[in-house]
Amino acid sequence: MVTLRSVPAGEPDPESGDRLGRLLGRCARGDHAAFEQVYDAMAGPVLGIATTVVRNRALAEEVAQDVLVEVWRTSSRYQAGRGSARGWIMTIAHRRAVDRVRREQADSDRDDRVGRRDDERPYDHVADDVEMTLEREQVRRCLDSLTDLQRESVALAYYDGYTYREVAQLLQAPLGTVKTRLRDGLVRLRDCMGVGR
Repeated sequence: MVTLRSVPAGEPDPESGDRLGRLLGRCARGDHAAFEQVYDAMAGPVLGIATTVVRNRALAEEVAQDVLVEVWRTSSRYQAGRGSARGWIMTIAHRRAVDRVRREQADSDRDDRVGRRDDERPYDHVADDVEMTLEREQVRRCLDSLTDLQRESVALAYYDGYTYREVAQLLQAPLGTVKTRLRDGLVRLRDCMGVGR
């Protein structure tokens, strides 16, 4: 987050003349005190241009912070003969802000494209219906391969929703026998359906 500090009274304004350029030269040599003065002088204008371009305060603060870090890292690239130090810093700020707007727009466009592509995928009802029909036929075929007692037990327990105890009462068979029929029937169904292969 960019915090603005004012230049203390009685100190020369870093923006006057080529003082800002001299401060950048000192920054290039690693002078932290010089960078602090550059920061104090330029944080407000950099944040201002970033806010104007980006139109989002939080993003503008991020851009301003990036710009000021870049000024510190690249201060050795400033050439006084090519323009003012303030102009050089403001050019960096403007470019960074424009890049941020473009990146945000590209992200938004990509999300929109992905959303539209997902919405436009046709749902293939015919293929889905065919697949369900084939699965039902396979289940019927596999149920037909069971013994009558296994088929009855499986149908009552899994299709009609009866408990094992209720299936035993309906078939008038001991509970242990029903559990064995169900287990054996399910194993045969699994093998017939090819599940777990």
